[in-house]
Amino acid sequence: MKKVGIIIALVSLLLTAGCQEENPTENITNQPVPDYTSMEEEPVLAYEVPVSIPGILVNQIGYITGSTKVAIFHGEELPDVFYVVKAESGKTVYTGTLEEKKTAPNETISYCYGDFSEVTTAGTYYIEAPILGRTYEFKIGENVYGDLFAEACKQYYYNRCGMTLTENYAGENAHNACHTAKAVLQSDTSVSVDVTGGWHQDEKGQKNTLAAAETMSMLLLAYELYPDAFSDDTGIPESGNGIPDILDEIKYEADWLLKMQEQETGAVYEGVSVYAKNGDAASKVANIYVEPPTADAGKAFAMALAKFSYLYQNYDTAYATNCLKAADRAWKYVELNNKDKIMDEWSFAAATELYRASGKLSYHQYVTQYLQSEDYKNQWNETILLGYVTYISTKHRVNKVHCEMIMDLIMTKAENISYTAREAVYLTAGNKQQDNNNQLLLEMMCLSVVNRIISNHEYETVIENHLHYFLGRNETAHNHIENSTGIMKQFEADGKLVLMLSEIMKNGR
Repeated sequence: MKKVGIIIALVSLLLTAGCQEENPTENITNQPVPDYTSMEEEPVLAYEVPVSIPGILVNQIGYITGSTKVAIFHGEELPDVFYVVKAESGKTVYTGTLEEKKTAPNETISYCYGDFSEVTTAGTYYIEAPILGRTYEFKIGENVYGDLFAEACKQYYYNRCGMTLTENYAGENAHNACHTAKAVLQSDTSVSVDVTGGWHQDEKGQKNTLAAAETMSMLLLAYELYPDAFSDDTGIPESGNGIPDILDEIKYEADWLLKMQEQETGAVYEGVSVYAKNGDAASKVANIYVEPPTADAGKAFAMALAKFSYLYQNYDTAYATNCLKAADRAWKYVELNNKDKIMDEWSFAAATELYRASGKLSYHQYVTQYLQSEDYKNQWNETILLGYVTYISTKHRVNKVHCEMIMDLIMTKAENISYTAREAVYLTAGNKQQDNNNQLLLEMMCLSVVNRIISNHEYETVIENHLHYFLGRNETAHNHIENSTGIMKQFEADGKLVLMLSEIMKNGR
């Protein structure tokens, strides 16, 4: 792939999109905290290693009919051939050979790959081979990840706070309304505040503004890039109202986020903390406090609500306008109270969203200030990438040179991810014994963005290979998504998973 040709194509595509040259009180807070299943804000990535690891590793859910299908074979001694077997009949439908032997660093075990992409008939299969035995059963079909995608999206509904979830919508995740009373300001416990609603972020029901804003923005990016992946019939109370369910779900969080802003000043509270009474971690009674406002909370708030306003305006103009006004007030408060005017990734991302949603040149000045700093080239995280995507997507006048710099940066990153994945034992952008699935999800966020622009089959394969890794084609043969401590149970990680799956689910893939 020639990078120069790709950059030219990207510039052309983005110019069409609008990239143009610029000319505690006890009686209030001691509320019972019911049992409920909740997400964790920070991933718990310690998985118990099974006693025996299968010698053949596959995606334990399955493979899309027309996709590249590869199993990984490992051991001190490997066979020459493998067989794909129809589970129901026991009939061998494909015989393949092992190819491309690799050895992981500091290991004597060999790894080989068996491609069975020619198997395209829908059904349930397993793979077996001499010496190594057989795999878990897996499916091949057009929509093998549909249920997984739906569950990843629905995790946020399961964690709605302040409302009763009934069994017909939530199943085993049903629970009574919780945290329905007002909380008190940590700085002044004589003042109570209504901060009910929103999503639980951990098992105690805490809610941090920055985590909420970034997760909202990640889900909104997934919808913006791949709207066809989302439907209005996922089985939540709002289903069938003519609005994609993912936007209905995000609005539930936006309703809560609006409560986190001081009406008098525009300042935004850091979050809602839940402390067990008397320090007893097992206590069902808790004190709930609203954490004081911070500059970062204001920036994150402005970023998320401006982004939501932009994407929601076709469904409810009045609500979208209210969100944009609240975002603008939060930004102005930060601007007035941040005397040193330091620009960081939160300021950059917020300014890009506010500029796209409002068109005000004052916001563009902040974006330009950030992009003129050489430091940004050495930084890479979810928030910065969100800002990049919004800036090169805006229809308002922008700096063409900055657009080209951003595109070159994310294209180079995508190429490096793809190269690393091709060379790695598990075909992922990381080393064996992954200790940070969140980092892999960030890399897939980058590829999902780039693939939306240029639709590269190699990038699609790399993204699917990471899903295969998460779903069992890994060093522990564990499903890292659906187990009790897996990605789907992590508040922020699940948002990136939804984005990754939306890329895979687009157009029926």
